[in-house]
Amino acid sequence: MNSRARVAAVLLAASTLVVAACGSGGSSSSSSSSSASGQIAAVKVVGADAKKTPAITLPEKPFKVTKTETRVITEGKGATLKSGQVASVSLAVVNGTSGKTVNSNYESAPTGLPVGDTTVIAGLKKALDNQKIGSRVLVAIPPADGFGTQGATSLGIAADDTMVVLMDIRSAVTMLPAATGTAVAPKKGLPTVVFNKDKAATITIPKGEKAPTKLVVQPLVEGTGATVKKGQTVRATYTGVLWRNGKVFDSAWAHDPAYIEFPAGEGQVIKGWDTSVVGQKVGSRLLLVVPPAQGYGSAGSGEIKGTDTMVFVMDILGAY
Repeated sequence: MNSRARVAAVLLAASTLVVAACGSGGSSSSSSSSSASGQIAAVKVVGADAKKTPAITLPEKPFKVTKTETRVITEGKGATLKSGQVASVSLAVVNGTSGKTVNSNYESAPTGLPVGDTTVIAGLKKALDNQKIGSRVLVAIPPADGFGTQGATSLGIAADDTMVVLMDIRSAVTMLPAATGTAVAPKKGLPTVVFNKDKAATITIPKGEKAPTKLVVQPLVEGTGATVKKGQTVRATYTGVLWRNGKVFDSAWAHDPAYIEFPAGEGQVIKGWDTSVVGQKVGSRLLLVVPPAQGYGSAGSGEIKGTDTMVFVMDILGAY
């Protein structure tokens, strides 16, 4: 879990921009869309390489707008985005004052943006409305619809900087509210689980049983969704207890939002999680018994001792 590190790359209104990118397709050059108006119509975008940041040239510096302006450079042929989905987006951010590209994720992996979610900065939330998968969209965002008067220092955006953001919308997925699929009978001698809607699961450690010394991955529900691949961002809910006393030490419902997102198989979470989710299907519910070597090691973490075996129940809600 990496101490609840939320590594999802989302644009949050109260935090700085975290981007890590990759791409797939895109238009070769810019041209004002038929509906484009305002200053954004004069911004030039050149570049079709899915894994290279396009060149974005502003008509003047400083470039400023007083309200969010959106321009569709290329309209995609996919489905229209819906509220509640997570859009997988390659993007580049330009500082309107300097004209420099201050962040991009075209060279790594797409960012997940929750469609219609108020946690996404207002300018991008507006720009995503009614867009189609496969579209290339340019948006100019004033501070009021961006990071406000505090700016985003780590991103290189000052309080009075307009941001110009290019987005290539790669795909979109709808996240599940909970595991769904076929129930699987667990092996004997393992902890039992009662799932409680919208709160931590009840996990009971079997009396008299010693903790396994090797990682246990026991499906409780086999999902019917897509198979999780290495490098994808996984959204999951979970409850964690200690084998020695059955005490809950953490759960998704103790946090806001009540889920965690992490890249599968990339070493960003404990090894017991990292190796367990790759190859599982979305919608699955897993019982994980994680010995110290697959968890926090001999150092432990907080109330988790270096000798503690951890037990988790995890629902895989989606992957992108």
